[in-house]
Amino acid sequence: MTRAQRVWLIAAIIVAVAVAAAILTRFPSGSRAAAPKGPPAVTVTSAPVVVKSMPVKLYAIGNVEPDTSVAVRARVDGEIVAVRFKEGDPVRKGAVLFELDARPFKAALDQAQANLAKDRAQLERASAQETRYQDLLRQKFISPDAYEQVRATAQSAAATVRADQAAVETVELQMGFCTIRSPLDGYAGRIQIQQGNLVRANDTNPLVTVNKIIPVDVSFSVPEQNIDDIRRHQAAGDLVVQAQPPGGGREPVSGRLSFIDNAADVTTGTIKLKAEFPNTGTELWPGQFVTVALTLYEQKDAIVAPSVAIQNGPKGQYVFVVRNDMTVELRDIKVARADGNDTVIASGLKPGERVVTVGQLRLGPGTKVAEDRNAKTS
Repeated sequence: MTRAQRVWLIAAIIVAVAVAAAILTRFPSGSRAAAPKGPPAVTVTSAPVVVKSMPVKLYAIGNVEPDTSVAVRARVDGEIVAVRFKEGDPVRKGAVLFELDARPFKAALDQAQANLAKDRAQLERASAQETRYQDLLRQKFISPDAYEQVRATAQSAAATVRADQAAVETVELQMGFCTIRSPLDGYAGRIQIQQGNLVRANDTNPLVTVNKIIPVDVSFSVPEQNIDDIRRHQAAGDLVVQAQPPGGGREPVSGRLSFIDNAADVTTGTIKLKAEFPNTGTELWPGQFVTVALTLYEQKDAIVAPSVAIQNGPKGQYVFVVRNDMTVELRDIKVARADGNDTVIASGLKPGERVVTVGQLRLGPGTKVAEDRNAKTS
């Protein structure tokens, strides 16, 4: 064997050894290897389709309104000498809000009382004179005409006294108007006219606006085609309305439907409704926009799936159903309505089937899946 042949033989042996080592590394058992396995199972989370009672609701955007709103104005002219509250304060009915300068009215009252005292004295004299003239008339010492003149004088004096009494009461009433009180329990708004300013009776601009917000109202509109259902279910009892305050993490508050407008809005095709809320914790504040849910009735034996399981595709909505062999089936469904975390299924699912709630993006028809044991099961 030549030198060149020996070199080629050694190289061939080295290649053969390398191939054998690679085979042994890939298949350590040394025996004939099994066929390569398919792709691993996709880890998902699933939940069952259940049957339960579900409310039928109408949703809308509502606006919070005060139960009562009063613009407080002065009823007499005068200077504001004191403000007895702070902007935004809760105020009780009858609480003093403003005080006006009462000195001019005090002077007018003194004058009216003086006139009353003077005219009462004249009335007493005229009444006494009328009594004397009655005796003289019975004794025929005077003529009837003379008596009538005295009687008319006494009656005129009595009328003057009544006018003086009315004048005194009017000035006393005006003095009372110098102390401006809250007309209701509520919350005071911004002070429009500050201390030291001169105000006039029934001026255009109010001194302050007081809103009653316990209870509070929420107005909202629904399509006119829903009015028959609303009226029918309202006839059976009060309809519950829930309002979701703005801001995450806050619980909705419950009230009742209290008003249905007597006409639809021809420009929008909607009807205005109003709900009343106790609002004892002042969860709702006038001017806020809230999400409103009006419950019409409870649907018994509804087929319900988790809302997170519902997917949207080119042909509509679908879910991945986990079969007994732990593969998934893409199932087209029809949704009746969604209510938070639950979706009512009109067709396409049966109670007891399990649908994928987490991991849908990695799935396709027939994909092998495994349940995520660390996830909470439903």
